[in-house]
Amino acid sequence: MSLLTIKDLAVGYDARPVLTNLNFTVNEGDYLCIVGENGSGKSTLMKTLLHLQPPISGQILYGGGLKANEIGYLPQQTLVQRDFPASVAEIVLSGCQGRKGMYPFYTREDKLLAKQNMEKMGIGSFADRCYRELSGGQQQRVLLARALCATSKLLLLDEPVAGLDPKVTAEMYQQIRELNESGITVIMISHDIAAALSYATHILHIGDEVFFGTKAEYLHSRAGKIFLESIAPEDAVPEKNQTEADSKMSAEGRKE
Repeated sequence: MSLLTIKDLAVGYDARPVLTNLNFTVNEGDYLCIVGENGSGKSTLMKTLLHLQPPISGQILYGGGLKANEIGYLPQQTLVQRDFPASVAEIVLSGCQGRKGMYPFYTREDKLLAKQNMEKMGIGSFADRCYRELSGGQQQRVLLARALCATSKLLLLDEPVAGLDPKVTAEMYQQIRELNESGITVIMISHDIAAALSYATHILHIGDEVFFGTKAEYLHSRAGKIFLESIAPEDAVPEKNQTEADSKMSAEGRKE
């Protein structure tokens, strides 16, 4: 079932388009990675999907019972945000605000949801700690728990591993994969093409050429081939290895 359908969408600022004629669909359970060159409009697109800025033209249609205020969002952090002087519990709980409407107080159910999501992200013991005292990886888990308080259906993640060391990056990707496997649809902006080709079910490539399709289709597309050739070889996932990895995952899925 479709959660998001994008029709003839143009996005940009002050009526000046950055991207035009975008058409794609995100279904329940998809893991969509948005890739492309720097400055191509990936973050602008995500902000438009979140209604943080209006589209220039076109349509953003919701399905599957999804509402605009039921999307979890993990943005790129600024230095000011990393130094925010609030407790972990307060930040996670604030994720409930978007769906509360005019009601200004947190309910017992909100507080229970925040506690459950902190436990899910492995930060339950950090509830009373100050956010700015945490490591970068711990802060990202706090923000992911906060995003989960806003949704049970769709997560939008903007470079969720930026600035993290390789070990913490791998752990974050694994947590996102587990959330996706639990039934949460994921849309993630990533400059990490290896991760995109490892975890995604679908790719939206934005640049001189726009491509939307499955991961396998992207590897055989003109846009995919040009982009993969333009980056360092060690950053790309060889098609043979990726096919073997997909086969292994399918086999493991049949065993379960």
